[in-house]
Amino acid sequence: KRKRSSTSVIYDSDDSGDSEGSVILVRRVSAKRRCVMDDDESCEEQRPGKTCPAEDVSASRRQKVLAKLKELVRQSAARRSCSSASCEESNSEAAAEEEPLCQLPLTASEGSETDGDSMNDFIVEEEENNDGGDDIDNTEHVKILLTWITFFRFFFLLSVNSGCIVFFAVSHCDHYVHFKRIVKAFLINAIDDSFLSSLYDGTRQKKYAQDMLLSLHYLDNRFIQPRLENLICRSRWKDRYKERVDCYPDVRISLKNGENMSCQACELKRWCKFHVLLSGRLYNSKTLVVDDFMSDDKQVLKVGMVCANRTRVYHNLKHFKYKLYMDCSSVVELDGVVDEPVKDTVERLFSHLEESGWIQKRYNDLEDYLEDADSFQEEK
Repeated sequence: KRKRSSTSVIYDSDDSGDSEGSVILVRRVSAKRRCVMDDDESCEEQRPGKTCPAEDVSASRRQKVLAKLKELVRQSAARRSCSSASCEESNSEAAAEEEPLCQLPLTASEGSETDGDSMNDFIVEEEENNDGGDDIDNTEHVKILLTWITFFRFFFLLSVNSGCIVFFAVSHCDHYVHFKRIVKAFLINAIDDSFLSSLYDGTRQKKYAQDMLLSLHYLDNRFIQPRLENLICRSRWKDRYKERVDCYPDVRISLKNGENMSCQACELKRWCKFHVLLSGRLYNSKTLVVDDFMSDDKQVLKVGMVCANRTRVYHNLKHFKYKLYMDCSSVVELDGVVDEPVKDTVERLFSHLEESGWIQKRYNDLEDYLEDADSFQEEK
């Protein structure tokens, strides 16, 4: 027979007899209170309408954990508000655009429709899935979850605020900062033609040089290359035509007499009324060093209207960096100052270009090219 617990002994002493009815009574009382006093029985045997005190303890612990989470969110929001306040003093527009980005990891309490994996929902779900389990295990799960949430939140904010990681989204102001660094790098290279080469081969390790290298990678990998790939993937161009457009930095598209023929870009039957004239010298896409081999070579191709428009959009983006460098080189040549340190010359020319709006105009041209590439439709 099962041993009687201390509770059943107490009730047995209160009874006046050892009859069978009294034994049954003792068992009934013990069964009703077993979820409270017996350690080896679970609360599953109690009635559905009753509430186990262990559940009350678990609920209170859950409330304490949620309170700590809310406090942590409030502290992070305070730090974020201080950071954004300092950003507003330097550039109010940039701060207005960066604010949604900084709020991303802290939207657990907003209750939006897309907030299915918020901190509060995830914690409640964890404890509901472990009904009847050990409270210590639940507490450990919550601690682990809080650790990971805290790590990813502060890692995200640190990466965005420092601007050191390229794959995070940045504001319009940051784009323009990258562009100004590139202009300054091109001005230096126009005076010292080995500067870009030393950037890419790792010779220059100073912070200003590494910032310029980062901005050059940003222009290529975030601005230009994804859109070039998208334009090619959505077209029917042949590889030979694409290679020709890539090699020649100058293009001229003119309207001629139309003719129903095979388009020399996609090799499909089209009404071709555009002539594409490709010319210019081949150059290195990173160091921008020019190759003088066959410098006078030209290519004339007859294409349809869609391929002509795509050629214009693609060529503007593909050779934008080279054209910008050639413009910077022209500015240095027109300056004509010789007996001056390179740093002073670059700072003086850069300040003049910025004050005159020259840099902003070139940046606006880039934005127009990017918009044209984004809005170009898929070829039918």
